Amino acid sequence: MFIRRRSRVLSVAVLGCVSLVGAVGCSTGQESSSGGVAKVEGKVSLTYLQKQGDQEYFVGEAAGAKAKAAELGVDLKVVNLGNDANKTVGEVQSAIARKSNGLIVVVPDPAVGPQVVQTAKDAGVALLTSDDQICATGPAPAACGKGDLVARVGFSGEQMGGEVGKRAAAEFKKAGWNAADTRIISAWKQDVTVCGDRVKAAKAAFAAEAGDGVKNIDVATDNTPTGAQDKTAATLTANPGVKHWIVWGCNDENVQGSVTALQNAGVSPDDIAGVGLGAYLACKDWTSGKPSGMKAALFINGKDVGALAVQTMYDKLKNNKDFPAEAFAPTTMVDASTWQTTGMTCN
Repeated sequence: MFIRRRSRVLSVAVLGCVSLVGAVGCSTGQESSSGGVAKVEGKVSLTYLQKQGDQEYFVGEAAGAKAKAAELGVDLKVVNLGNDANKTVGEVQSAIARKSNGLIVVVPDPAVGPQVVQTAKDAGVALLTSDDQICATGPAPAACGKGDLVARVGFSGEQMGGEVGKRAAAEFKKAGWNAADTRIISAWKQDVTVCGDRVKAAKAAFAAEAGDGVKNIDVATDNTPTGAQDKTAATLTANPGVKHWIVWGCNDENVQGSVTALQNAGVSPDDIAGVGLGAYLACKDWTSGKPSGMKAALFINGKDVGALAVQTMYDKLKNNKDFPAEAFAPTTMVDASTWQTTGMTCN
C-alpha cells in the first residue's frame, strides 16, 4: 500500500533515504519546491479503488472511507474492481480524467503495480495503497526494494500472523493433541506479499509457543473459500492417517474453505483448530449454532482502514504531510463467546 506522485516526484521518508515511484535519488524527508504532490487549496477529490468490493471486509472499508470523507469534506468515489486486474488501470485512468487529486488502491493482482504507479505519476496524482502492497518497479512486491514499495495503510502482516499463530498454539495445547498425528495447513495466495508475511509470522509464533514438532503443509490457493476448499481436499487425499488439523491462512476465506473441506471429508470439528483472519466468515459459523472447526479469528475492522487511508491522503494533499511507509489499524482476537462484545457485525 503505497504512494504515487506526479511527474514531479513524491518522496516518502522510511527509515532513511527512500526513492519513490520512479524518482531518481532519495529524499531526506523534506520535499523540495520542485518535487512532490501539490497542496490542494480547494476541496479534495479522492477515488478509492477496491478489489472484491462486495466482500464484507471491503464493504466495511468503503463505509469507513465514506464516513471519514464526509467528516473532512472530501469528495470521494468508491470503485469496485472485483477480481479483475485488467480493470484496475482503466479505472485509474478514469479517476484521473475525473480530476481526482489522490488515488487509494487495493489491487486485485500486484502485477499491475508498475503500470498503476506510472499512470498516477505521469498524471501528477498522489497514490496510496491500502491492505495489499504494490511495487513501482516490478510485479512482485516480495522482490521489491523498500524504496520502490508504495506507501500502504492496513494491518501489520507480521503482527496479525503472530496473533493467529499464538492462538493456534493455545488451541493445540488445550486440545492435548499429539504432534505426530497432527498437521498444520497454511493456505494462501502465494504471490501476495502481505499473505506471505502473515503465514510466515503464524508459523514462527506457533513454533515459539508449541514447539516445531507439528509438520506444516503449505497449500497454494486463490484466496477464496472455494479455491481453498478444493486445494485442501486434494491435500487430504495426499495425507491419510492424520487425526488432527490446525488451519490458518491469509484470510477468513482460506481458513473457512479449508475447514469446510476437512469437515466434508468426515473430520470432526473437535479435531480441527481453524484460526481465521478477518472474522467476517468465522462469525457466521458461530451464529449457526452448529459445531465448527473454526475456533477463533482475528477481527480486522475494514472501517478503521478505510478511514485511516482517507485521513492519510487528506493530510498529504491539504497539509503536505509525508505518507508513512506503512500505517496500521488495530486488531482483536475473537471466538464464539467473545466476538459480539467487540461491536462487530456479522452479515
